[in-house]
Amino acid sequence: IDPDEADDLLALIQEEVRNRRFAEVVRLEVHPGMPESLRQLLLAELNADQETEGLPLVPEDVYEVEGLLDATDLMAIAALEIPELRDPGFIPVAPPRLAGGRNIFEVIREGDVFVHHPYESFSASVERFIQSATEDPDVLAIKMTLYRTGGDSHIARMLASAAERGKQVAVLIELQARFDEENNIRWAQRFEDVGVHVSYGVAGLKTHAKVILVVRREGDQIRRYVHIATGNYAPRTARIYTDFGLFTADPELGADLSDLFNVLTGFASPQGYRKLIVAPTGMRKRLVDLIRREIAHAEAGRPARIFAKMNALVDAEMITLLYEASRAGVQVDLMVRGICCLRPGLPGVSERIRVVSIIGRFLEHSRAWYFHNDGDAEVHISSADWMPRNLDRRIEAAVPIESPAHRETVRELLELMWRDNRQAWELAAGGAWTRRTAGEKEIATHRDMVEWYRTGSRE
Repeated sequence: IDPDEADDLLALIQEEVRNRRFAEVVRLEVHPGMPESLRQLLLAELNADQETEGLPLVPEDVYEVEGLLDATDLMAIAALEIPELRDPGFIPVAPPRLAGGRNIFEVIREGDVFVHHPYESFSASVERFIQSATEDPDVLAIKMTLYRTGGDSHIARMLASAAERGKQVAVLIELQARFDEENNIRWAQRFEDVGVHVSYGVAGLKTHAKVILVVRREGDQIRRYVHIATGNYAPRTARIYTDFGLFTADPELGADLSDLFNVLTGFASPQGYRKLIVAPTGMRKRLVDLIRREIAHAEAGRPARIFAKMNALVDAEMITLLYEASRAGVQVDLMVRGICCLRPGLPGVSERIRVVSIIGRFLEHSRAWYFHNDGDAEVHISSADWMPRNLDRRIEAAVPIESPAHRETVRELLELMWRDNRQAWELAAGGAWTRRTAGEKEIATHRDMVEWYRTGSRE
């Protein structure tokens, strides 16, 4: 989609979604044992159905796949109700400071609230925050990014209700969220019908940041409350994805989010931010500065460590800097759930880098950065992976975790995951992943964290 030619992005996306089901075939996957004659027959038949102006399929477009051709067929097996083969059920706990019936804005005003899903309830935290903003007569405005709305979105319904109550509601809907386009189009139209200010972001950039801004009248002043997260505002995935979130009434972060929404809604050009780190304007530079600071500590003989968790590590500049950090003596520990283009343990290159991936009951989706900084640790949570698309072609947001207790919580969570010997896979220098084996004490991240949050014990 060329944004320069898209006078009406909503209509253009609608047309593309309709056309997708009739799109040309670009790839043919076959079992390695399929006879050559049958492959040629499939190519010929598929080419006969292609549009005349389309590129024909050629033998190079045929890919051999070991095992199942369509792994989604396994979903039917996973859905079978066989108790002994399923994880035991669990009920997310309410974050301790949000467990009572107190006004959520009073709680946040007293101090930041850090949440960890799915162990801590999305409903009792994020949905409650939005519902309180919808119903509170002192709330003047609600602004929010929606990357994936879902078909039957309770959150979207609450936002529509807030607009109907006369509150100023602004929603940034990312129409190009892959495979969620139809849901997002449907809600964009519904929002416009009830008076929500709907925007579709900045031309040429996909909006991937997860942020909420609530503006509330309190006596003779106006106060801003914000939520900044690593995951989508989607209750369904919040039950199976791990994500971090921060509620705060910090005035500087509130001002930063006001500025960010002015950019997203087209009322302002990108400017500098006070505390928020935003891509593509400043996140790459900030990460470079943080890594180089650890390198300087190591070169001065001080302890230096980088501990980062993400979904993917692809960016060449970040990888090169991490190699430089390793050579300088920085201990680099990375948890990368998906693709990782860095190679750890290479002599003279990455001997001080270790990479682990946690694969288990929940999908690891949270992103966090921990920089030791000679004992004055700096910790952030972020919506961005370390990929060119996230750092250069998307609007992303990272927030500093300033509470010492919350910084320690993030460090403890990362350390627990790092010790996993049941669900963890280690990346070798040659690119192969090897599953860790349990020692005397089995540590399984997802099982143990369910118990950790249920009992409050971190042993």
